[in-house]
Parts: sequence; C-alpha cells; structure tokens
Amino acid sequence: MAQQAITFHSQHPTFRMRDSGLTKKWLTECAAEHSAKIQGVHYLFCSDEHMLKANRQFLDHDYYTDILTFPGHSSNGISGDILISIDRVRDNARTQKQSPQHELARVMAHGILHLIGYRDDTDEHREEMRQAENRWIRRRFSP
Repeated sequence: MAQQAITFHSQHPTFRMRDSGLTKKWLTECAAEHSAKIQGVHYLFCSDEHMLKANRQFLDHDYYTDILTFPGHSSNGISGDILISIDRVRDNARTQKQSPQHELARVMAHGILHLIGYRDDTDEHREEMRQAENRWIRRRFSP
C-alpha cells in the first residue's frame, strides 16, 4: 500500500480532524504554488503538555507553543513532522478573536511554509510568513 503524502494523527482527547480530504488538497496546493511537492508530511495534534515535553526535549525550550515543525529528508519533495497544540490553537483563537478552524488553518499552513523554506526568525521573515499564512487562510475559507 502506498504511503499517504499527508497524514493526520490526534493524541488530543477532544480533537478530531474534520474535512481531512479538503485540508489535504488545500495543503498540497499551498506547496505546489511554491514549486514544492509533498512527499510525506505528518501532523500530530496534541495537548499543551505533550507539546511542552517535545519543546523541552528537542529544542531545549521551556515554554508552550502552538506548533513545532521538524523537517524530514526526502529527495522527492518536502517531508517532516508537524506537532500542533490544540490547546494553544483554541486559546490563540479566543485571544485573536478568530474561529478555532481559522487558527488551526493558520498553524497548519505555517508548518508547510516552514518545510518549503519560509523562516520566522526575524521581524522581516515573520512578516513574510504572516502574509503567506493570510493568503492561504483566505484560499482555505473562500467559496
């Protein structure tokens, strides 16, 4: 059986991915517009505590975050693991006065954009990333 290019896994007790087919199509289009093919991208939706452990273990950071992106190695396209804290997504949605679906789309696009090569380590890079995220959010929710 062929490996799926994009997979979704949830260890969060109250989260289930909806519209997975449409979301995979949208993420694939995002990559393709940047001349990238998705070889194998695996999303894990988790809790704040799981994310904090991963942040400490892999990055030596002792704080909550909404997303961690770990690039993989593939000669045939982009690959990697993307961890998303559903707790942070929900909290950020309330803070930003956005729907949880909108905020989830933002961080999902953010992960793909990182794998494509976008960075967010300077103000200029963060602005470029935010513009790209906003463009993809509009495309995700436009009729």
